[in-house]
Amino acid sequence: MGRLALFIVFFAGISCAIFITFVSRFVGYSESVWKTKLKQKAFAAVPDDDQIRVSEDIHLEVALRTASDVNVADTARNSAAETEAEGSLHAALDMKKQGKVDKALKLFEHAYMLAPLHPDVLNHYGEFLEDTQKNVIMADQLYFQALTYSPGNSRALVNRQRTAHVVERLDHAMLQRIDQKRDAVSAIPDAAPGLRRAKKEAYFLHIHHTVGIEGNTMTLSQTRSILETRMAVGGKSVVEHNEILGLDAAMKYINSTLINRLGMITIKDILEIHRRVLGYVDPIEVWLNSEQSARMHPVRYAALAHYKLVAIHPFSDGNGRTSRLLMNAILMQAGYPPVIILKKHRSHYYKHLEMANKGDVRPFVRFIAECTERTLDYFLLATTEFPALDTNGDSSRTIFVHESDAQIHNSEGKTLDPDDMEASSCINNSYCDDFDGA
Repeated sequence: MGRLALFIVFFAGISCAIFITFVSRFVGYSESVWKTKLKQKAFAAVPDDDQIRVSEDIHLEVALRTASDVNVADTARNSAAETEAEGSLHAALDMKKQGKVDKALKLFEHAYMLAPLHPDVLNHYGEFLEDTQKNVIMADQLYFQALTYSPGNSRALVNRQRTAHVVERLDHAMLQRIDQKRDAVSAIPDAAPGLRRAKKEAYFLHIHHTVGIEGNTMTLSQTRSILETRMAVGGKSVVEHNEILGLDAAMKYINSTLINRLGMITIKDILEIHRRVLGYVDPIEVWLNSEQSARMHPVRYAALAHYKLVAIHPFSDGNGRTSRLLMNAILMQAGYPPVIILKKHRSHYYKHLEMANKGDVRPFVRFIAECTERTLDYFLLATTEFPALDTNGDSSRTIFVHESDAQIHNSEGKTLDPDDMEASSCINNSYCDDFDGA
C-alpha cells in the first residue's frame, strides 16, 4: 500500500511538471504571436493620422475649420459667381477629356478665381494639376482647402491620402538638399575673399528687402549708403532712415550674442531684438523652447517661429521685421546665413502668411525654405565666381558684370535665368537693377 501511494504521488508529480511546462510554453508562444500580430496590424478605433490629418497640427496648433466655425463672410458666396464657376468647371472637364490641356487650365483657373471655396472646383482643379502638370504640391494644397471647407468630402479625403506622403517626401528631400548646401557654405574658410564679400553684400540685401517688404522706399544703394556712412539720404523720411538703422542694430545684437550662445531663446532675447527695432512684447517663449520645437528641422522651426509671432501681432509696429529677425537668429544659430526675402516676392510672402492663417502653414514653410536655398546658392556662387581676388581693399570693391554675360548654374549644372536667381546674379553686380528696383 505504501509503495502504491508513493508511485501515485511520483506519477502525479511528473504529470504536473509536464502540464506546467506545456502550459508555460503555450502561453509564451501565444504572447509572442499576439505581439507579432499586434505589430503587424492592430485594430484601431481611431483612424491613423494620415487618414484624418489635413494640417500639420504637430507643428502648428490650427484646428480644422468645420462648417460651424468658418466665418460667415467666407461662406457668403455670390450665387451668380458660383453658377458661372460651375459652368467653367464643366467646360474645363470637357476640354480635359478632349486633350485640350491649355484651354482646360485657363477654365480651371477661371473657376477657381470665381469660387475659391467650392470643394468640387478645388478637387477637380487639383486632380488636373496632378495629372497633367505633375504639380503634386499645388494639388495637395487644393485638396487641403477642399477638406477645410468640406470636411466630409470623400473625394478630397481620398486625394489627400494619396498626395500627403508624396508631398512629405518632397519637402523632406528639399530640406536635405538645403542642409547639403548649408554644409558646403560652412566648409568655406572664413577668410575666403568671396565669402567675406558675399556676407557684406547679403547683409545690405537682407536689410534692404526686409524693410522694403514693410513699405520702405529706400533703394539698395541708398540703404547701403546709410549703413556705411550713417549719413541721411535727401528726400527720404526720418522714419525710413530709422527703420534701416534699427534693423542694423538688431542684426548686430543677434550676431554678437544669440548665434554664439548655447541654450534656448527666451523672452528677453526677443525683447532685446524688438527694442532695437521698436517696442515691447511678451511672446511665445513656451512654444519656442518646447521639446517639440527642438525636434524640428531648423528651417521649419524658424519659419514657424516667424509665422507665430506675426500671427500674434503683439506690437503696434515692427511685427514683420522682428519676426524676420527672429527667424534669421534661429537659422544663424543652426549655421545658415540670414535669409533674404526679396521685395518683389512681397505678394507671395503675404499670400503664404494668409494661407497659414487659414490652417495650412506648409506653403509658408516651403516659401521660407526656397528663400533659404536661394540665399545659400548666392553664397556658393559668390565663393566660386571670383576666387582669385585678394583680400586687400576688398571691403570697398564692387564687381560689375553685364547681365547678358552672367551665367548662373544650379547644383545640377543647368543654366538658370538671372531673373529667377536674383540673389545669385547680384553677386556679379552689386547694384543690379533686379535688386535695386525690386
